Amino acid sequence: MAELIISVSGVRGIIGDSLTGQVAFDFGRTLATHLRQSQSAPAIVIGRDSRRSGPMILQAFSAGAMQAGASIIDLGIVTTPTVGLMTRFLKAAAGVVITASHNPAPYNGIKMLQPDGIALSASAIAELKRRYFAKDWFCADIDTIGHYATESRSHAHHVQTVLQYFDTRQIIQKRYRVVLDSINGAGSIPSPMLLGKLGVELIHLNGTADGHFAHTPEPIRENLTGLCEAVIKHRAAVGFAQDPDADRLAIVDENGRYIGEEYTLALCVLNRLMKKKGTVVCNLSTSRMIDDLAARFGVSVIRTPVGEANVAGRMLQENALIGGEGNGGVIDLRVGPIRDSLMGMASILELLTITGKTISQLVAEIPSYSVIKQKMDVDRASAGIFAEKIARRFADYQPDLQDGVRIDFGDSWVQFRPSNTEPIARLIAEARTHERAQKLIDDVLAL
Repeated sequence: MAELIISVSGVRGIIGDSLTGQVAFDFGRTLATHLRQSQSAPAIVIGRDSRRSGPMILQAFSAGAMQAGASIIDLGIVTTPTVGLMTRFLKAAAGVVITASHNPAPYNGIKMLQPDGIALSASAIAELKRRYFAKDWFCADIDTIGHYATESRSHAHHVQTVLQYFDTRQIIQKRYRVVLDSINGAGSIPSPMLLGKLGVELIHLNGTADGHFAHTPEPIRENLTGLCEAVIKHRAAVGFAQDPDADRLAIVDENGRYIGEEYTLALCVLNRLMKKKGTVVCNLSTSRMIDDLAARFGVSVIRTPVGEANVAGRMLQENALIGGEGNGGVIDLRVGPIRDSLMGMASILELLTITGKTISQLVAEIPSYSVIKQKMDVDRASAGIFAEKIARRFADYQPDLQDGVRIDFGDSWVQFRPSNTEPIARLIAEARTHERAQKLIDDVLAL
């Protein structure tokens, strides 16, 4: 049986194996019971991406939560950042997203949000995990059972919230041609609404939110050849790719070249810092391009462990201007403490408008690095042992142990960390040249 992963990224598992309707029902009871410690009749906002297993998991979770006395507000198919926005807008006790993000179709998950829209902290997840395995649940009677309602304003509210921070008239005048691959996910619905209001001529690939993923959903180079070809064919200014819950964004330049997810955050940071100076927060696995941009504008960068909750939590502490993760996740606190591909697309189009430059020109002006990312099949216990071994080997370089182990060598670094969402570990190296990055990888693997 596959492992049910419970981490700061929520609950993640394989449908019919580690994640079943019963598991979802029990986690509904778990969250509702937890919320009842401070509210007698909590409300939970819930939405899902387009996965075929979504209705089953959403309904099972909702039933469990209602049995434990929480009321449900069902948003239907929406993006993860939309759930965060609506949780705050409706003043709910918590938000829940039924999604497995970039994972393949057999996966699904349960991502839980605080009232402000930020993902639950590690300590809150630990408490839920304890309660879940202890079966410490409240059971409501007929007078205290939760209610069920639906909400239809979600997409419009999200789009309007994003657009208020941009000069839409300037962008509309450019009449950009954009190719967007929504991978038949939740972004298929609000993204055309947003881009339409920005005057975009949209070529929409895989734009039906039916969960039949046209390709492997993670927005990385090997999965986006169709998008690259479409950008060239239609002579578009830019190509965008979302993951199924639309919190991540990858970019293809006007020449049909995949520039990747790391540049998503870098370009959005550039756009924000051009207008205002402030602290930037990102995780330990994010490219040094962020440090270079921060140095250009004389601002500081704070790094956190991987996980949206870790980044967003630190952003709130520091009142950061912008932040995110190098997987294409942009966080702007003006919209919410959650990664948002809609905010990312609007920011990139504004950057093109303000500078009058192409994507490739903007990329060329940012110091470039070679990044190598490898996945390793290793359980979490073994990963911990390996991380300790790496830390001892490179003890003279003052290893950062916030998240696995990261070793910095001036203008290069290497990190080994267990994944929060899959039963694997990730080995990442970044350096000025591919050869140097590969040597860092080889040095670690030699251990």
